Amino acid sequence: MSIETIATDNDALVLTEEEIFAAHEGGKLTISSTVPLNNKRDLSIAYTPGVAQVSRAIHANPELARTHTWAERLVVVVSDGTAVLGLGNIGASASLPVMEGKSALFKSFGDLDSIPLVLNTTNVDEIIETLVRLRPSFGAVNLEDISAPRCFELEERLIEALDCPVMHDDQHGTAVVVLAALTNAAKVTQRELAGLKVVVSGAGAAGIAIAEILLAVGVKDVILLDSKGVVNADRADLVADPGSVKARMARRTNPRGITGGPGEGLTGADVFVGVSSSKLDEEHLKLMNDQSIVFALSNPDPEVLPEVARKYAAVVATGRSDFPNQINNVLAFPGIFRGALDAKARRITPAMKIAAANAIAELAAEDLSADYIVPSPLDARVAPAVTAAVAAAVAE
Repeated sequence: MSIETIATDNDALVLTEEEIFAAHEGGKLTISSTVPLNNKRDLSIAYTPGVAQVSRAIHANPELARTHTWAERLVVVVSDGTAVLGLGNIGASASLPVMEGKSALFKSFGDLDSIPLVLNTTNVDEIIETLVRLRPSFGAVNLEDISAPRCFELEERLIEALDCPVMHDDQHGTAVVVLAALTNAAKVTQRELAGLKVVVSGAGAAGIAIAEILLAVGVKDVILLDSKGVVNADRADLVADPGSVKARMARRTNPRGITGGPGEGLTGADVFVGVSSSKLDEEHLKLMNDQSIVFALSNPDPEVLPEVARKYAAVVATGRSDFPNQINNVLAFPGIFRGALDAKARRITPAMKIAAANAIAELAAEDLSADYIVPSPLDARVAPAVTAAVAAAVAE
């Protein structure tokens, strides 16, 4: 029996393999009824013959499905299992425990019903066709753990194909929380957000979305790094594929035309955001500006350990719960979906994501410090604040 020790806040949790598997046995979700079924009257109202009246009414007026079924309050968590956590392409069945967990988070943090839907296909057309056919059964789509670059095409096409909110959380949930954290980190280091020089390591789903949201709020100097170095519009592989997501981002980022690798990209940078499996060399930290900001977000192993980053950086964040400043998507996605559904939004827009980031940042503003730039994922204020902010953005 293996034992894993995880430090969370001030307490160390010792997790055994036995208790982990016991908690997952039979799955982590169940369905419960909202109406009593104790006698014939209950059965006649909830099922036949009473249910037929509701079905006839919906047939005559399809809009009644919004109020008299659970569909418009139901989020489907969709994955093909190709980019699961730090496990990679493990397939649909192996991804199901993760998707069950995500559905549980929707219920616990956003009070939204949710079901996992894992698909035995990696074909974008087939995934879209499946969800279009299932559309009457749900009210929103949370795409999860789908590999890049397919995830970009899939999200874009699903947004057009479905008349309901669609969001790939690996992209936008991460980006929203990074923006919230960076907004407050800039305040801690007495900088203006728009003036920061930001390097994002990783040009996949999360990295592209982070660059997009930073550009949207006015950050002008954003550099992307991938396995081949700085993403530059003149790089041969991107010139050869000008229509790719990465090539399009190359034309919008790197305004100083930097070429080379991490060293060149980080020279004179204010911010490092890591969302890749690559490691950050300590020597590269020395190249950054004073009072630098380091977000090493890869899990379970950050690009650089906080104790090393703190030698050079004023603010350090990771994706882990055992270090200060955890950048965790659960701060964002329950409230974003809840706000969109409350406001009956057809789409989740950039303005809604920025509103969510601002709401998260504001919750930490009163007690702001280098070790507290975002609220805890367990802070009960977060989901209601994000929900309200997103719904207000829809109204505007």
